[in-house]
Amino acid sequence: QPQLVESGGGLVQPGGSLRLSCAASGFTLSWYYVHWFRQAPGKEREGVSCISKGNGSADYSDSVKGRFTISRDSAKNTVYLQMNSLKPEDTAVYYCAADIHSCYSGRPNYGMNYWGKGTLVTVSP
Repeated sequence: QPQLVESGGGLVQPGGSLRLSCAASGFTLSWYYVHWFRQAPGKEREGVSCISKGNGSADYSDSVKGRFTISRDSAKNTVYLQMNSLKPEDTAVYYCAADIHSCYSGRPNYGMNYWGKGTLVTVSP
């Protein structure tokens, strides 16, 4: 059964780093565009980053550009989100999603083929 599982979330101080993982099972993740979304309490889910299948080109929201890096390891069927210089406003549940359609900044969160259940990132002193 196809499944995405996020991991790597936790509590970190401002300025710190975390690496999130999105591991797929039951399907080949490299055949899909992969997105990271996040949802803070009381806010709508927003796109953070995505990575294309094939050439692996990436896109980022303005709020994380220059601080976050998305990458994929096809051998491990996993996509990563390296988050540096974390800020309190990065606090959210982070979700990954696999998408056969596209990767671009601002891509709406509907129409994804598979979703993970999320991992909580808390940035606090």
